[in-house]
Amino acid sequence: MLQPSLQPLLDKYFYYLKYERNLASKSIQNYQRQLASVCDALEINTWAELTVDHVRQVLNHARRQGLNPRSIALRLSALRGYCSYLVEHNILPSNPAKAIQAPKQGSPLPKQLNVDEMHQLLDFEDDSLLGIRDKAMLELTYSCGLRLAELADLNLRSIQDDGQLRVMGKGSKERILPIGKTALRCVNEWLKVRGELVQGDEPALFLSKHRRRISHRQIAKRMQLWAKQQHLEQDINPHKLRHSFATHILESSGDLRGVQELLGHANLSTTQVYTHLNFQHLASVYDTAHPRAKRRK
Repeated sequence: MLQPSLQPLLDKYFYYLKYERNLASKSIQNYQRQLASVCDALEINTWAELTVDHVRQVLNHARRQGLNPRSIALRLSALRGYCSYLVEHNILPSNPAKAIQAPKQGSPLPKQLNVDEMHQLLDFEDDSLLGIRDKAMLELTYSCGLRLAELADLNLRSIQDDGQLRVMGKGSKERILPIGKTALRCVNEWLKVRGELVQGDEPALFLSKHRRRISHRQIAKRMQLWAKQQHLEQDINPHKLRHSFATHILESSGDLRGVQELLGHANLSTTQVYTHLNFQHLASVYDTAHPRAKRRK
């Protein structure tokens, strides 16, 4: 149970995350949730008392709750970040969470559509207002590898005069992305009819039938609808289109750092998961094509 004496420093930390780190509200909520669980497991009166043994206590508490290794690792990561803040403000002499290793967890590879499946999804014509909008959203997501939040947050001014897209990513980090000609054509088709839904001076690029910025849930629902309409035998969401974008670019170019820039990853290690996908693709080609790779049955 949270001791009242622990709350003031937590509040200052969340303020720091919001106004100095510029983290998104959803990220801050995740930190709040994780650190609230940390406090439930601790029996200390001040943060200055925190030790390595207390960190182990937090992880044991998480295991007793039945959390999987990934969830436990997330909790440890949140605590490490907070302890770093406490060290910087001279509350702790060192970070006790750094001495604790996260539990081993599997590294599930991102799922993606292959090129043929992507063509199957995008190969439709619908002259209805929502059909034109949805086509533009799908094409733009795949063309630029957008996150769901990035797609929903796009404004009219996000489309540059030179045919590039200005995107505000995680941590309020901006990046400029090229738009493929097919996606740009679909966006321009949408802009021709967008006025039928616009209300007042609404800046959002993509609008719902309720004449306001389309929500995350509505985007996911519409993409899933088109997956069924196009007879794809798997669920579709913006995250899967983003993974497909990254995989297809890497398979074609082999440029990992280029993919990192396009995705807006702060660390190359985040992008390196796609090297496993790329290897799977190459291994498949090898097994199919190399005369000595085929095994006798």
